[in-house]
Amino acid sequence: MIAANERLNPFQEKFMEFLQPPGWARPKGYSNAVLCSGRMLFVAGQVGWDQQEVFRTDDLVGQVRQSLTNIVGILAEGGAKPADIVRMNWYLADQKEYNARLSEIGAVYQELIGRHFPAMTALQVAGFVEDGAKVEIEVTAMLPA
Repeated sequence: MIAANERLNPFQEKFMEFLQPPGWARPKGYSNAVLCSGRMLFVAGQVGWDQQEVFRTDDLVGQVRQSLTNIVGILAEGGAKPADIVRMNWYLADQKEYNARLSEIGAVYQELIGRHFPAMTALQVAGFVEDGAKVEIEVTAMLPA
């Protein structure tokens, strides 16, 4: 097992190891697994609405931007940064639209989260509780004990 992310700072190296089994193809945009120790911070699924629960756009990339902005704000409230994220789950209304706009989504992701690629899952779902949502993202972050 080797560290998959060369982006770790010395602080992260103490509690976070990105696993890449020998001989496996390196995943693009995520990690297969993250081994950690410390305190866990669970962020509930964030849809693409603002702090007043208003959707300002029905564009997928715009909603991804807002969802990630919400996540970054919640992480900061818990004393965490995007680099502390170890798991990210994406729930999508339209997998085809997501794949077609992946480069735009990736640019927004790197702007807000950086070149940090935790373990990720992406699923297409039948719908969301919030009418108008196109994406919901939840994360788990690890902070030192």
